[in-house]
Amino acid sequence: MAESVELPSRIAILPFRNKVLLPGAIIRIRCTSPSSVKLVEQELWQKEEKGLIGILPVRDALEINSAGPTASQGAGTDILNQSSKLQDGSSDSIKPDTKRQNDIVHWHNRGVAARPLHLSRGVEKPSGRVTYTVVLEGLCRFSVLELSTRGIYHTAKISSLEMTKIEMEQLEQDPDYIMLSRQFKATATELISVLELKQKTGGRTKVLLDNIPVHKLADIFVASFEISFEEQLSMLDSVGPKLRLSKATELVDRHLQSIRVAEKITQKVEGQLSKSQKEFLLRQQMRAIKEELGDNEDDEDDLVALERKMQSAGMPPNVWKHSHRELRRLKKMQPQQPGYNSSRVYLDLLADLPWQKASEEIELDLRAAQKRLDSDHYGLVKVKQRIIEYLAVRKLKPDARGPVLCFVGPPGVGKTSLASSIAAALGRKFIRISLGGVKDEADIRGHRRTYVGSMPGRLIDGLKRVAVCNPVMLLDEVDKTGSDVRGDPASALLEVLDPEQNKTFNDHYLNVPFDLSKVIFVATANRMQPIPPPLLDRMEVIELPGYTPEEKLQIAMQHLIPRVLDQHGLSSEFIQIPEAMVKLVIQRYTREAGVRNLERNLAALARAAAVRIVEQEQVVPLTKGMQGLSTPLLENRLADGTEVEMDVMPMSVNSRVISNTFRIASPLVVDETMLEKVLGPPRFDDSEAAERVASPGVSVGLVWTAFGGEVQFVEATAMVGKGELHLTGQLGDVIKESAQIALTWVRARTTDLKVDAAKGFNLLEGRDVHIHFPAGAVPKDGPSAGVTLVTSLVSLFTQKSVRSDTAMTGEMTLRGLVLPVGGVKDKILAAHRYGIKRVILPERNLKDLAEVPASVLANLEILLAKRMEDVLEHAFDGGCPWRQHSKL
Repeated sequence: MAESVELPSRIAILPFRNKVLLPGAIIRIRCTSPSSVKLVEQELWQKEEKGLIGILPVRDALEINSAGPTASQGAGTDILNQSSKLQDGSSDSIKPDTKRQNDIVHWHNRGVAARPLHLSRGVEKPSGRVTYTVVLEGLCRFSVLELSTRGIYHTAKISSLEMTKIEMEQLEQDPDYIMLSRQFKATATELISVLELKQKTGGRTKVLLDNIPVHKLADIFVASFEISFEEQLSMLDSVGPKLRLSKATELVDRHLQSIRVAEKITQKVEGQLSKSQKEFLLRQQMRAIKEELGDNEDDEDDLVALERKMQSAGMPPNVWKHSHRELRRLKKMQPQQPGYNSSRVYLDLLADLPWQKASEEIELDLRAAQKRLDSDHYGLVKVKQRIIEYLAVRKLKPDARGPVLCFVGPPGVGKTSLASSIAAALGRKFIRISLGGVKDEADIRGHRRTYVGSMPGRLIDGLKRVAVCNPVMLLDEVDKTGSDVRGDPASALLEVLDPEQNKTFNDHYLNVPFDLSKVIFVATANRMQPIPPPLLDRMEVIELPGYTPEEKLQIAMQHLIPRVLDQHGLSSEFIQIPEAMVKLVIQRYTREAGVRNLERNLAALARAAAVRIVEQEQVVPLTKGMQGLSTPLLENRLADGTEVEMDVMPMSVNSRVISNTFRIASPLVVDETMLEKVLGPPRFDDSEAAERVASPGVSVGLVWTAFGGEVQFVEATAMVGKGELHLTGQLGDVIKESAQIALTWVRARTTDLKVDAAKGFNLLEGRDVHIHFPAGAVPKDGPSAGVTLVTSLVSLFTQKSVRSDTAMTGEMTLRGLVLPVGGVKDKILAAHRYGIKRVILPERNLKDLAEVPASVLANLEILLAKRMEDVLEHAFDGGCPWRQHSKL
């Protein structure tokens, strides 16, 4: 590099937008605008001796008051198509000659003369535009005296700012300059050593320190740094070598410190990275930078809060050890790393589970609990007594285990609501888990965390939602679980409902034991048969049979009618449903074990009443009966015609408040005419049994279903045939075998019954017997129809009608013994609902009558039978046909 450069008095100017070229720096630019292309073509390309051009920094007017953005070295520039003249000051405005007012730029009054090192010409396709690529080397600073235009590019009258040789010799003797030079060289040498060690290069850069003057080295070093535009302008304006060295030393030292911090960060990050984490290098560096700045607390707040939450969760020692190990692993992971979110959700679940948090139970008062149960449910004495017994044990032994109750009964008898009342009586939280249709074992035990989308089982999720470890948990429809290739939920419940095992219930998702011994489990089912015997053995089964008509009447008057009226915005002032009408609804429109259809019918009456009330013309205005507002302020404002602003108070959603806005002359009383108009003609008739049993061959049986007891008619008829037996009515194998046994028993007794002697031919000779069970769409099975089938066949062959007021149930053997059956209470209640007066039961079912309400037994005649002859004796008027013809 030449020691001094002779500058022309006028030089072509190439503007640098938001960028500075310093002496000694080399830069590559691409000229594309017409003005810059014209400048390079005339001043450099067409001349044999390449001259010098001036590089002058410019910036946009919008950025004059802000720090210039950092630009990369080697950015291209474009000269502005404007005529301008230099104003006073270091950075002045140029007013454009065109209409683009937004293109105002500010020119700096100092620049750098540059010489071309390489020049190439190109043509863009398909436009054909000519472009030039120039490699320039900065030589020396100059000051702009006057700025003018030559064609479409700018030229400037300049003066050199470089020191003469004599001035430099004098400056080199200055002690301050010598000290600054040594300080700069020391810092620069240290920087070069660090860079060479980092980049594994030789000592070629150190040669520059010995061969180039120090004041020029300052520009070369600073030009290689990425600094702001303002700092670049400050370095360009540092004409004095001492000022230049001072600023350069500061910048070199700052760059050296940033390299050292970066090395420290890199060393810290590389110690934490594995091969699979290389893609997260930049984020690790950012974290390390924040650690150096002491600004990493915000990112850690979330995990710190999670750790604090885990500490306050009251986990057992083994669970805390496991969760703490998982938390340490989570802290080492990046949020974008696979498994981070699943680990975070897992730890949140562990922190949210109620390991020790329990409900504060109310003081155990047996009378208050009994009163609460009586207010919620009518009847159900056995169930209520069992709950009171548990409360009494809890009072004597507070840490007593909770029972596992299973309510079995038809729909609508209050199984689910009874579980809620248990929770209220105990002062505990209530959670309901529906198991109907569940076929996946993971619904109980949860999924393993290795699966995508894994989640805990329903039990753990329910405990998380109630946030206590001792709720009353209802397992609804436990008899309707299924099983397939995904497992058997009923088998998974064995651990849950076993008091000896549920202390350490292991959910697959949690993978740590959880104590379920404090939970009171209540299960509900419609039938016991589908429940596996091992699961049924773990539960205390309490059967809830259907309600009697008297119980339904009390339930309707005490619970259903008030609730229905409240739901429809009514009260007793609008509609009254007498007991007699409720009895008619129960007898004629509902024959069910529960009370759901009864509630639906009462709701239909309430809706009809609501329509009549709203259509009434005698509606009292809302303002009637209101006292006048007579405040002086209000009267004055109304007298002056002033508008008075009044607040509208929102009306509470309360049926009583709403209904108070209407008044009718007298309440609507439901009568029999209204019943038929609203509910239609009666669906059931007490004379149905008498009509259907009027002809021989028909008998009345009692059966048990999942919906309670039912009355089942059995019809038999004979026809010309080959002596075959035909059975219809969608029957199961057991009931078909019962029909075959019944026919065999009757054929074996034909002589005793005198049937063949009376008719003069054999019992089945030349004819078939057809037995039908009506309601053919309903599947039927079971052995309890044996006595009913025999009675129907005897009635057919003897042509004697069975008593219409008598129903029967019982299994029979081939020798004629009557065996006991189940569901006696439900069957007797069904007979009572249908108006049956006499019921024939097996003698060994006498013990089951203790569960039947006394009010029902008072209206029925219970007839006990030990043999089939006893059944026939009670079923026919005048006694058994066999005994009528017997010689004994």
